[in-house]
Amino acid sequence: MSRPAVEVADILRAQGHSFLDRYHRSLDFQQLKAFRAIPRCRTAELGGHLDGCPNCGHQAISYNSCRNRHCPKCQAQARERWLAARERELLATRYFHVVFTVPHELNLLALDNQRVFYDLLFTASAQTLLRVAADPQHLGAEIGVISILHTWGQNLLLHPHIHCAIPSGGLSPDHSRWVQPRYPFFLPVKVLSRVFRGKFCTGLKRLHRRKQLHCEGPASTLADPKQFRRLLRRLHRQDWVVYAKPAFGGPQRVLRYLGRYTHRIAISNHRLLTFDGERVTFRWKDYAHGGKQRTMALLATEFLRRFFLHVLPKGFVRIRYFGFLANRFRAHCLPLCQQLLASDCPPISSSSDTTTNWHCPHCGATMVVLRRLTAVELSRCAYFDTS
Repeated sequence: MSRPAVEVADILRAQGHSFLDRYHRSLDFQQLKAFRAIPRCRTAELGGHLDGCPNCGHQAISYNSCRNRHCPKCQAQARERWLAARERELLATRYFHVVFTVPHELNLLALDNQRVFYDLLFTASAQTLLRVAADPQHLGAEIGVISILHTWGQNLLLHPHIHCAIPSGGLSPDHSRWVQPRYPFFLPVKVLSRVFRGKFCTGLKRLHRRKQLHCEGPASTLADPKQFRRLLRRLHRQDWVVYAKPAFGGPQRVLRYLGRYTHRIAISNHRLLTFDGERVTFRWKDYAHGGKQRTMALLATEFLRRFFLHVLPKGFVRIRYFGFLANRFRAHCLPLCQQLLASDCPPISSSSDTTTNWHCPHCGATMVVLRRLTAVELSRCAYFDTS
C-alpha cells in the first residue's frame, strides 16, 4: 500500500497547539498520552535501529513506533500478532457477523462513563447471544463469541457498537454433539434486539441506582431519577438496531475478515485526502444512504476533537471472548469443538524478534536488525539511508 498523502500526525504537528488551547480542560490522561505519542511515532525522537540485508549488504535506519493503540501507524503488527495467536483457535465451520448498536440518545452518558458504559455494552450483547442461543426454540446450544468494540461512525462522531464473530452453531448441553443453526442469520434478529434492549436498560438502571453513572454537563438532568426513568421509557419504546450478516466462510476467510475489525482505530491515514493547514478532508461511507462514498471537510481542531473522542481508558480491553471461547472454558471446550467438527488445529506462524517486517529494496531479502539506536545516536547518523 502506498504512503498516504496526509497523516493524523501531520495534523497534530500543525494544529495540535490550537486544539490543546481549546480543549485541554476536557482531555484526560490517556488522550494527552496519545496526543503526545502520535506525532513522534516513527521519528528520530523515539530512537530506532540500523537494519541490514544479509545478502547484498544494504543498510537503512528504521525509526521506532510509539506503540500507542490509538496511533494509525502502529496497528498492523499488533493485528498480525493477534491473528496468528487466534489461528489455532478457529473452528472448521462458517462464522457469522452480528453487530449490536445503542441509540444515539445514550451518547452523552457514554462520553462521561466510558469504562462502565462500554463494559455494559460488552456484557449485554454477549449475554443476549448466549441466552437466545441456549433457548431450544432457536438453537439450544452453548456458543462462542469474539466481541470487538468500535466507538465511532464513519464521520468520526460517537457511535458505540459491538462487532461479534460467532462460529456457526454450538455445543449441545451435554457436550456430545455440534448443533447446527436453523436460521440463515444464525439467530432471529428481532429476538436479539428485544433481549439486548432489556438487558442493557436493566444494567443502565442498576448503574444509576448505585450512583456509578456520572451525569454532568449536558447529561446533568439525568441525575434526577425521574428524568432518568423518562429516558428509559423512551428507550424501551424504540426498536434497537441489531444487524446480522450471512455466514462469511471458513477459518481462513474469518482471519482476513476479523483483521478488518480487531485493531481498527477511528480513522486510518489512508482515508485522509487533503490538509491545507486549516481544514482536513477525508473519505467516509454514508451508510444512511446505501453506503455511498462521500468526502467531508472539517476544521483541524474539530477533526482532532472527534478523533480523540475514541481514545479508550487505560487498560480497557476492547476485544473480549464469551461462551466456550472465554478464557476459563477455552482450554477444555476448543479441543472438544474441533473433535466434533473433525477439524485439525492449524499451526501458528512464528516470527523472530531479530527480523523486521520489510525487505531489502535491492534484492528482496528480509532485513535484519544490526544495531539499536537512541535518539541521540540517530542525530549523529545523518549519513545513513532512512528509507
